[in-house]
Amino acid sequence: MSQSRRQEMGDFLRSRRSRLTPKAVGLPANQRRRSPGLRREEVAQLAGIGVDWYVRLEQGRAVNPSMTTIDSLAKALRLGKVEHAHLRALASSPDRRPFVSEMVSPTLRRVVESLNQPAYVTGRRWDVLAWNEAADKIFGFSRLEAGERNTLVTMLTKPHARRLFGAQWANEAQRMIAQFRATHDLWSGEAAFIELLERLRAGCPEFEGWWEAHDIGKPQSGRKQLNRQESIVSFEYATFQANDDPDLKLVIYAPVPRADINVLGATRN
Repeated sequence: MSQSRRQEMGDFLRSRRSRLTPKAVGLPANQRRRSPGLRREEVAQLAGIGVDWYVRLEQGRAVNPSMTTIDSLAKALRLGKVEHAHLRALASSPDRRPFVSEMVSPTLRRVVESLNQPAYVTGRRWDVLAWNEAADKIFGFSRLEAGERNTLVTMLTKPHARRLFGAQWANEAQRMIAQFRATHDLWSGEAAFIELLERLRAGCPEFEGWWEAHDIGKPQSGRKQLNRQESIVSFEYATFQANDDPDLKLVIYAPVPRADINVLGATRN
């Protein structure tokens, strides 16, 4: 496991420890504490591992925990399924080769461009690699420089995105950050990911606080409301992996008929 991966694991463990209260795990709550959350020795006790071993994990030092230890920590820290899977990925995924931007095959590009519904393809860093005319009308990918075509950069640093998502912008931005975090932590230390984080920190005042929360999300379908041409349009969206390259993600939007909006009620994030 690389040093950057160890550091991400330590940061993740520390963030989850700080969120827990003694009462939540059945420990006495009458002791004074200098900081919120559980103490390291309390987590180690709950997980059935040595305190020094746990401290080394949080500090990102050169230790390689077994899956049994990881599962015990997940239980001790009351991790959800997505968080547990992320901790396992950090501990078990082999170190990756240096990051190289993906290529979209001509066939996939033609398929995307032929769709009537808004659609685009992103890579592991969430760079936008291909799109169709319908998506361009909404997000304006063609008007951006190549280095700016990234869904996180667009969402967090472009005024257009704040206007497009309106009152839902903050919720949508945090959802995207939580999903990206799961990918980033496996690529931490890579120059391309470091550069992306620097750009987001410089261009979005809210980003640092959301990033430090270390929330972990998973890709899912759903609904979004977008402000278009002085009206609010509801879209359903879903994502798909490309067979030729699983690192590519196809995103498709479909307008929700007004009749369905009336039946199903308010759009969820």
